[in-house]
Amino acid sequence: MKAPFSPYLDALAPGMKTLTEILGRSFDYVSVLSTDSVGFSVSISQRSKRVSGKNMTTERGNVVRVARNGQYSEYAFNEVPERIEDLAEEIEKDLQRQFDLMALTGTKTYETGILDDEPLQLFVEKETERLPEEEDMKVLVEKLTELSGRGMEIIPRALDCMLNASSTHISKMFISRNRFLRQSYVYTEGSCASYAPSDDGEIKFAHEGVSGCCGPEVLSGLSEVVEKLPKMMEEVLGSEKIVPGEYEIITDPGISGLIAHEAFGHGVEMDMFVKKRALGAEYIGKRVGSDLCTMHEGALCDESVTAYVFDDEGTLAGDVIEIDHGILRTGICDALSALRLGTKPTGNGKRESFSHKAYTRMTNTVFDSGEDTLEEMVKSVKHGYLLSGTQSGMEDPKHWGIQCIIARGYEIKDGEYTGKVVSPVVMTGYVPDLLGGISMASTDRKVDGNGACGKGHKEWVKVADGGPYLKTKARLG
Repeated sequence: MKAPFSPYLDALAPGMKTLTEILGRSFDYVSVLSTDSVGFSVSISQRSKRVSGKNMTTERGNVVRVARNGQYSEYAFNEVPERIEDLAEEIEKDLQRQFDLMALTGTKTYETGILDDEPLQLFVEKETERLPEEEDMKVLVEKLTELSGRGMEIIPRALDCMLNASSTHISKMFISRNRFLRQSYVYTEGSCASYAPSDDGEIKFAHEGVSGCCGPEVLSGLSEVVEKLPKMMEEVLGSEKIVPGEYEIITDPGISGLIAHEAFGHGVEMDMFVKKRALGAEYIGKRVGSDLCTMHEGALCDESVTAYVFDDEGTLAGDVIEIDHGILRTGICDALSALRLGTKPTGNGKRESFSHKAYTRMTNTVFDSGEDTLEEMVKSVKHGYLLSGTQSGMEDPKHWGIQCIIARGYEIKDGEYTGKVVSPVVMTGYVPDLLGGISMASTDRKVDGNGACGKGHKEWVKVADGGPYLKTKARLG
């Protein structure tokens, strides 16, 4: 079935078109982004149950963007009066106060040209099997409760087994003088996490998830996830501390995605180029990885949780090759930063919600597959680890340092697994060294959409990342 576009936004469209026409008499550029997203979130454990009709991406509201004499400003609202003329008058007064204040204080701003407004009409309703607003929440809660109980039965020493599930039906409408764009799609994610004490009393945990650009039907995969956790928990409970040093490593698709996100995610968000806060700006056209290193970024790269058709600035989604066989070709860019840098936007202008500013943000960040098998990769390792299980990561786009915390490392010696597991593992390094060391890449590839990303310490948006198994070298501790 098609994910139906919001009737509310359809009814709102004539008024928003009128609003852009009225404001267009006073401003050089006018656009309106309207959103109507509904969904749910459920969290079930042995200690609590929480069910909500809201989650990170449910919202309803509008934001107007205008430009005058090279200066841009915005006005967000969620109440629409009967007379659009009254709304236009209030918006114009408020925006004028902003411009007057900047003039009074002598505030310097980027003088930016007029955003491209090439004529385009677009209407897309993506496929889904089910809609979150029609999900039987009682049945879902019962199923997740059953899975939590199942986890307690089969996971060694389990203190708790928590199931989380969320799904959102997103509808967005973008209107400018020459553009009328509408999209509707559903994304869903679910996860299971279990906690247990080790012999020395340290609390260990294991987790796994499912996700996709689809409806709550994907949550059926949580049954399989729960069945995987006992082995993961047994491994971390019996794990040892790693001896710090440089090792040959094989990253599973989840860790490959973590590296992609941290290494060349924030590092090539080009609004950081404008502010001169990213080393990547100095490496365009230069080698940053081995010939086996090719990386894509864009909402069109995969049908994941962030596979939209157009971004929050009305730019069509893209598939950008950031690294091509080791050469850094370009970054990703929102529309205003693209104007300031003299380049084209890539469809990566995203807002946390309608009331937040648009920044350059990641969507799908994915390494390309290679021609090797995992078995061949393992046999090639003299001494190292296969790394699996994402916990967290961080990077320094100004100096290209990276740190990733990984749940499990499986020791390999002379091409064979030794049976030893280390946990947790901290991987650190200089990004060009890490990517430059890639010597093998598997044929398979997987994208995970169970994460979210902040810009600094805030501005959270959904992202996905992944890749194949990769062999390289890194410092582990």
